[in-house]
Amino acid sequence: MKPLHLVIGFIALLAAVWGYLPPFTVTLLCYIGLYSMVAVGLVMLTGVGGMTSFGQAAFVGLGAYATAWICTSPQAAELLGALPKGAYPWVGLLLGLAVTALVAWVLGAVTLRLSGHYLPLGTIAWGLSLYYVFGNLQSLGGFTGLSGIPPLELFGLSLASPRVLGVVIWALLLLAIWALHNLLDSREGRAIRALKTGRLMAESMGVDTAQQRIKLFVLAALLAAVSGWLYAHMQRFVNPTPFNLNIGIEYLFMAVVGGSGHLWGAVLGATLITLLKEQLQDWLPRLLGTTGNFEIVVFGLLMLLVLQRASTGLWPLLANATRSWLRPDAPARQPVGGAAQLDQRQLPPAGQQVLEARKVTKRFAGLVANNAVDMDVRASEVHALIGPNGAGKSTFFNMISGVDDPTEGQVRLMGQDMRGKPSRAFAALGLGRTFQHVRLLGERSVLDNVALGAHRRGHKGWVASMLRLDRGEEAAVLAEAMRQIERCGLAEVAHTPAASLPLGQQRIVEIARALAGQPAILLLDEPAAGLRHLEKQSLAALLTQLRAEGLAILVVEHDMEFVMNLADRITVLEFGTVIAHGTPAEVQADPRVIAAYLGGDML
Repeated sequence: MKPLHLVIGFIALLAAVWGYLPPFTVTLLCYIGLYSMVAVGLVMLTGVGGMTSFGQAAFVGLGAYATAWICTSPQAAELLGALPKGAYPWVGLLLGLAVTALVAWVLGAVTLRLSGHYLPLGTIAWGLSLYYVFGNLQSLGGFTGLSGIPPLELFGLSLASPRVLGVVIWALLLLAIWALHNLLDSREGRAIRALKTGRLMAESMGVDTAQQRIKLFVLAALLAAVSGWLYAHMQRFVNPTPFNLNIGIEYLFMAVVGGSGHLWGAVLGATLITLLKEQLQDWLPRLLGTTGNFEIVVFGLLMLLVLQRASTGLWPLLANATRSWLRPDAPARQPVGGAAQLDQRQLPPAGQQVLEARKVTKRFAGLVANNAVDMDVRASEVHALIGPNGAGKSTFFNMISGVDDPTEGQVRLMGQDMRGKPSRAFAALGLGRTFQHVRLLGERSVLDNVALGAHRRGHKGWVASMLRLDRGEEAAVLAEAMRQIERCGLAEVAHTPAASLPLGQQRIVEIARALAGQPAILLLDEPAAGLRHLEKQSLAALLTQLRAEGLAILVVEHDMEFVMNLADRITVLEFGTVIAHGTPAEVQADPRVIAAYLGGDML
């Protein structure tokens, strides 16, 4: 049985028994569906995107209060006088989505600049702020709230009954999970997955990570707003209490307990927390002989237990337990047809200057890491940058790839001044790179990692991905990734998680990823580190082939035998200053280079 068959069976079972369930159970399932919708957004935001938010309940409140105001306010009735009353809730939905998107974009633009523990603290701050806004605006009923909210109507059918409205709630939830699953299984999804642990790497592959983070933040907020809209028309009454900070923490509990990196984990977490809360509210007062919010204490202990015993949530444990009888979907294979055409880049002619650094200086307070470094890299050549440890090679490498800005001097790529531009702008002009310390998405397959390198060569956005209108482009991206994997000799491990590979193969994966972007210049930071002799020979053969194809290559490397047998020109750094430049023979004979490496005055 495949996971898809299990999902279809779950939906069929729920549909079959829905009409026979008691009213209380139906209402409880409606709440589970509403909570799951918010938790699914948190899975995308926190589990996949790496941004912790305690304030999602405030966005639920925005959706609820927007439709409540539209449906009960005399001012709104005047504005919508020409519309039938049954259309008011749908106008409320549009207003709620618009207001939520605007507020989430503004809050995200400010909050997401924070990092570490400041980000969740920031979400707590605006979550509390919106809660008190709801309670202190008399036009929204203050802390008393708004009543008299009409039920939803759809094509003349009243959705007042939870049994009928519940069908809509679960249909929207399943539709959201389907769309988000499609999004994650796409070019844009790979960029989203890189936000949690690989932002620097993703930027170097051409991903605008700041934009992706804000879009993800807005998406999670919109899902919460839809949940709030449905909640308002099910309850027919809203007040600030269901949108306070405690409820926001509960939503986060649901995502984390269920499995913060898994969409169906949100449904599992919402189900467990809702059922547990309902039971605890009945049993704890009987056991303790007094009333109180004792379930909060139990939730705290549960969270500690889950974080200790199942840090990734309960869904992965459930998936592992059922692995023996659930057959996973076949891994993606190289498409044989129907693929769209990716963007192609014309390589510059041999000998043309591709990358130029002039008088590049980098200071860190009183420390001069690089001092007026000059260097250029030309098409169809391998240029090596060498020097002892602490010579400033990594600092210089970061400046010519857009990770850092030089204090003084100029970096030009393909004839353009790159001062102040981010690393994704370097990638857009044709710069591909690897990293000194390997940066891969460890849990994702080699194919997924390499496909991320081709991100800029596609153009389909989130909506197209959600609706599976990007399949031709996605096939082309995977085909290009597989071509580079085979080219680098990694075909046998294409569907293996990258973290399970030895270090040497991980470095080759990084090279394949850079090549998937079809660069004009390739920057390799210690590519031979961790490779065995035969692997180094294969890498040298690959780089020789790339040079023959017209690629400009800059290599930072400590293996002198590897460098001297491969490079056309070499630049030598010592204490941040260029001490030699020329062919391998010239550099090897230079007394300053000999002194730098052997530690003595050789003159």
